[in-house]
Amino acid sequence: MSELDATTEQRADPASERVQDALAEITALLRKHRLVEGLVHEQLTHAPATDADGVVVESVVTKQNKAQLQRKLDRLHPADIAFILEALPLDERLYIWELVKADRDGEILLEVSEPVRESLISSMDTEELVAAAETLDAEEIAELAPDLPPEVMDDVFSILPVEEREQLRAAMSFEDDMVGALMDFADLQVRPDVTLEVVLRYLRRFDELPSQTDQLFVVDRDEKLLGVLPVNKLIVSDPDRLVGDVMLPPAVKLVQHEKAADAASAFERYDLVSAPVVDTNDKLVGRVTVDEILDFVKGRGEEEVLALGGLSEEEDVFASVWKSFQNRWAWLAINLGTAFIASRVIGVFEGSIAKLVALAALMPIVAGIGGNSGNQTITMIVRAVALGQVTREHARKLIRKEIVVALLNGLVWGGVMGIVAMMLYRDVALGLVMVLAMTLNLMLAASMGVLIPMTMLRFGRDPAMGASVMITAVTDSGGFFIFLGLATLFLV
Repeated sequence: MSELDATTEQRADPASERVQDALAEITALLRKHRLVEGLVHEQLTHAPATDADGVVVESVVTKQNKAQLQRKLDRLHPADIAFILEALPLDERLYIWELVKADRDGEILLEVSEPVRESLISSMDTEELVAAAETLDAEEIAELAPDLPPEVMDDVFSILPVEEREQLRAAMSFEDDMVGALMDFADLQVRPDVTLEVVLRYLRRFDELPSQTDQLFVVDRDEKLLGVLPVNKLIVSDPDRLVGDVMLPPAVKLVQHEKAADAASAFERYDLVSAPVVDTNDKLVGRVTVDEILDFVKGRGEEEVLALGGLSEEEDVFASVWKSFQNRWAWLAINLGTAFIASRVIGVFEGSIAKLVALAALMPIVAGIGGNSGNQTITMIVRAVALGQVTREHARKLIRKEIVVALLNGLVWGGVMGIVAMMLYRDVALGLVMVLAMTLNLMLAASMGVLIPMTMLRFGRDPAMGASVMITAVTDSGGFFIFLGLATLFLV
């Protein structure tokens, strides 16, 4: 490989590969640590090494190994440490957590998933948690607040300055799916009647600007939003010009109580880095940045994937058996009930199956293709709902469209399976029943693929919740009933 190719390959390495390498190195060091501890424990069992006070002395090798682990952790980004903690079993996770420097605890707690965060918080005492919260901004503390014990939050409130205390109360007043929950209070405000030179001098007073600062917000004396001053426009404009002459209207103005999903759509549509947030009186109260939007979209996507499988919340891979059971049992119980119904449908037609054994071989095909088609429809509808492209008013139109698509698919693929059935079993009537059954089940799947998420939406529930389980139940029972019913009418 040439030097140029090697350089190109190095640049092409994604961040995920780097963090995977870090995980592999940490895991290897942990394995080495366990091995050394085991040997030391065996030696100390026979001849314990003690200091002058009779306390067992820690092995020099153990100390060196621990120091090596700590140096590796110190070089990693908080997000990478969070990834590593999520990928380790509980005992190793807590050991690594003890090696993390205390002043980084808050940042890492923000990055880890909720179940892992709970396991880390449960290992910390009140003083450690308060110290971790002290390193965070008000909106970041609000993100951790649901997982922190009440006594910790009481202590945090008591040590915060008055302004930050009010910001924290404001941030905690919003639900997770509101713009206010994503809001950052670190906005830069300027008045319209000052020159750009004054603004530049004002910015130079900061050691660094808040992250994702691409624009300043222009407000009047009552802090009502008048416009925005893009940083790139500030830099290239004549310093003697007034802010009011250079400012632009905001591309979008978010209201703190509107849905966060609407804000995410606006960021995607207008390619935003930040956006102002106002209250109902048009007063500037904060801003939303693209990094918070990305976290929200990622979290929402993970929730929808879990919801499709009937999981109500994210599960720690290394969680206890009991917690995993609690997270999974409900929809499995529902699935068991629907499977029992499907089995009773088959039981009703036992006589028909006994007379024509081919039915037993063919009916899983009818149910399977219906389930697949229904999952396609339901995934598309859930995605469209999440993007705000579909509302309840569109239900009838979507059902008509999906039924026509199902009809075409049924005639094509039902026709294929009908020909296969005729050739295998030398029965023309069986082939025709196969075509009709597949077509009808696909149409049923299409209808339910629209109706299930729309019904959930109507009752204010997550349209993805258990959708995959429900559509499978309908297409299994419906497919068996349609196919065996038609076979009983026309073949037996």
